Amino acid sequence: MKFTPKTIKEELLTFESKFAEASKSNTPLLDRIMQYIIKRKGKQIRPMFVFLCAKLHGSVNESTYRAASLVELLHTATLVHDDVVDESMERRGFFSINAIWKNKIAVLVGDYLLSKGLLLSTSNEDFKHLHILSDAVKKMSEGELLQLEKSRTMNIDEETYFEIIRNKTASLLASACSVGAYSTSADETTAQKMQEFGEYLGIAFQIKDDLFDYGTKDVGKPTGNDIKEKKLTLPLIYTLKTVDKTTRKRLIYILKNENKIDASVTFVIDLVHNTGGIDYAAEKMFEYRDKALEILHSFQKSDVRDELESLVRYTTDRNY
Repeated sequence: MKFTPKTIKEELLTFESKFAEASKSNTPLLDRIMQYIIKRKGKQIRPMFVFLCAKLHGSVNESTYRAASLVELLHTATLVHDDVVDESMERRGFFSINAIWKNKIAVLVGDYLLSKGLLLSTSNEDFKHLHILSDAVKKMSEGELLQLEKSRTMNIDEETYFEIIRNKTASLLASACSVGAYSTSADETTAQKMQEFGEYLGIAFQIKDDLFDYGTKDVGKPTGNDIKEKKLTLPLIYTLKTVDKTTRKRLIYILKNENKIDASVTFVIDLVHNTGGIDYAAEKMFEYRDKALEILHSFQKSDVRDELESLVRYTTDRNY
């Protein structure tokens, strides 16, 4: 299942060359790594939202392309750094940067991408773009650190979970929507409204990702991976809250001591299914999706708005 918006087809093609140019380096090793990253890029969900949110409020311009490049540069930087933090050897079915070139180079590549984003914005005086995205990077770091802190003690309730994903995941998608809208409208109120739209959507997007961990389909990451990494996500948080004390203690013990044992991981996944954790998380996901659609429907109906709605629904209906 793949979503390709028709109303921004030309913009996405143009963006590919502009992003490649924006990330180019004169250092042979860096340029080789950047080519490796570009060839293995993902679904480009965030640039799609930049262009659709821009087109919803005006005509795509050079500022919009720079906004999309900034979003993608920062997003890629965080993925490279995340793989180092998580010690991940794969990204989207391919070797991660740290798997091939080791941690030191991977960290420096992430730093390089961040600096390219900063230079792209400051060189063109896109200070509003930079302000919106810098706030997102700050929130992402805070969300990651809060998750690491809470995971050590297995002390994540539902409120903390939403705080983590609001910062760690939703903030970047919210910023993509906001910066896209601002690039064509130059209106703070519109940009803020699209920021809220993106935040609701980003929360729904992350819950969908968390649900994949308890599924049976091949979605590009191993099932039970969050459990193995001691990550408490919404389906498991709900289960921990609803089971009796004895079962809860057993679950916590597994997460702390048996999280690498396949049979124990399977036990946790089955229990989450049987206690309604999947249904509860899905209900919350659709709740946030519908909040995003409510904001979207406050704007005039158009082909672009229809495609934005389709992309919103794709994020919660996707199979990977």
